[in-house]
Amino acid sequence: MVLQAYRFALDPTPVQEMGLRSHCGGQRYSYNWGLALIKVNLDQRRAERSYGVAETDLTPSVSWSAYSLRKLWNHAKGVVAPWWAENSKEAYSSGLANLATALGNWNASKAGTSKGPNARFPRFKGKRAGLSCRLTTGSFGLTDDRRHVKLPRIGVVRTHETTRKLARHIERGNARIRSATITYRRGRWFCAFSVEIDRRDPVSTRSDSVVGVDLGIKSLAVLSTGEVIPNPRHLDHKLRELRRLQRQAARRIGPDRVTRQVPSARWRKAQTRIARLHTAVANARRDGLHKLSTRLVRAHGTIVLEDLNVAGMLRNRRVARHIAGVGMGEFRRQITYKAGWAGGRLQVADRWFPSSKTCSACGAVRAKLRLSERMFHCDQCGFTLDRDLNAARNLAALVGEAIGGMSSPSCGATRNEPDGNPRQTRTTRATGTATGRPTRSTPRRKVTAYETVPHVS
Repeated sequence: MVLQAYRFALDPTPVQEMGLRSHCGGQRYSYNWGLALIKVNLDQRRAERSYGVAETDLTPSVSWSAYSLRKLWNHAKGVVAPWWAENSKEAYSSGLANLATALGNWNASKAGTSKGPNARFPRFKGKRAGLSCRLTTGSFGLTDDRRHVKLPRIGVVRTHETTRKLARHIERGNARIRSATITYRRGRWFCAFSVEIDRRDPVSTRSDSVVGVDLGIKSLAVLSTGEVIPNPRHLDHKLRELRRLQRQAARRIGPDRVTRQVPSARWRKAQTRIARLHTAVANARRDGLHKLSTRLVRAHGTIVLEDLNVAGMLRNRRVARHIAGVGMGEFRRQITYKAGWAGGRLQVADRWFPSSKTCSACGAVRAKLRLSERMFHCDQCGFTLDRDLNAARNLAALVGEAIGGMSSPSCGATRNEPDGNPRQTRTTRATGTATGRPTRSTPRRKVTAYETVPHVS
């Protein structure tokens, strides 16, 4: 059993749209109410400590668990929000649950027990924030005609597309809806159902096949088999139209916080056209990545990718737009869960693995390789190959090396501890003899060759 989301675009009536906005506003209101309560309590305790008050005499702290916040809200909602009965109670509960999660992430980050970048203290949500609301209880789900969804306090809302894919799984009894999330993105309402489903995806046609995938800008992906998937560059083809629409919007009266200028109707229409263009680009990019990832998972048993630092690559303003247009992070996310569904394996090479600098024929590692060098030339054996294809072959070779070096078939990952460059010349090994400058003698760091992402059973 796996968790999968089914998202459907909605076509609500004007009255239903007002109800959807009211529910999303209720979630935002409860989130801000709970955050203000926690913030006042923390500030009060901090001020008391500055005055030398003993820890036992401080103002009692307020628990920020979702259960405690919900109890406090139920006691105060009649005073702070006398209109609360207009919306489902789930709208307010989801806002408090999101606040509890945000505070927990901040506390774990401050304590150093969480992975990833540091999480900052939650901030208040404004009206311009994305509208969303999560429903976990109540009467929600699909209707029998497969063209409507049921939402509590809102009623039956027509969908822009048929819901037969999810309806068939529910009728067969191998799927169960757990929650529904309402969102408003780029001028359209969506309803996403979180479904617990028993998937039986077809296994790969060649379970023993290994493919290395090198992602790039010039080409979307280069496979170790020699296949090159061209980069469709969806945004680049729409840039001319996007610039025209943005110039059109700039000539019209937009909002101004200083003068409290109300935007004109023509400005809103121009923004709607810009949002539609971005939506079309995003949908086309996502569709292409889905088709590619599905084809790779069904054709190969093991897929090898690089652990790319996409966030760091986007800091380069010269290629940031092109890197963002590829969708490298989205591609890895799709490959990860689709390989688990199909029972395949995903190997992720270490971020510092020199896939482009290593010769796929003899294994020699070049010291430097400029980005402008699109052909790889080996100085040791004279091997010449396309740079991206050479990197893809090195990624695919990692699986063979790991399988040969594993002591047990149940081992989830191996460690690659290279002892420098085996083909490095003595001149470059010398400390400062070639350049006249002393080199740093720092201990070598152990580098993980790859990590295994287990499939979901």
